[in-house]
Amino acid sequence: MIIGLGSDLIDIRRIERTLERHGERFVHRVFTEIERAKSDRRHERAASYAKRFAAKEACAKALGTGLSRGVFWRDMGVVNLPGGKPTMQLTGGAAARLEAIMPPGHKALVHVTITDDFPLAQAFVIIEAVADV
Repeated sequence: MIIGLGSDLIDIRRIERTLERHGERFVHRVFTEIERAKSDRRHERAASYAKRFAAKEACAKALGTGLSRGVFWRDMGVVNLPGGKPTMQLTGGAAARLEAIMPPGHKALVHVTITDDFPLAQAFVIIEAVADV
């Protein structure tokens, strides 16, 4: 069953300007170490960061809190499964919120899709509860 759904659309140029203005302070405040390592290797660095930013916003919406009630930027990180499929790794307040919204006897699957087509980046997050067998 679907527990949460979130989407976000962001202008990549906004992230470009933020990177130019705030640089490392911004990336260390918002992104996990894994996300920074992946995005910093990309030719289109701002687009990579923008997709991950959109995924965090979408995840916060799917959790039903936004960036409040103990859910912080770095509590949500885009990671890739061995086959390359993106998902979200939740820690801290985001993990606590996820646990709170899961029905008993279920585990969470977090589905993520991210894309960009300059000047836009977009993400969708679906949180699914599956029976824990």
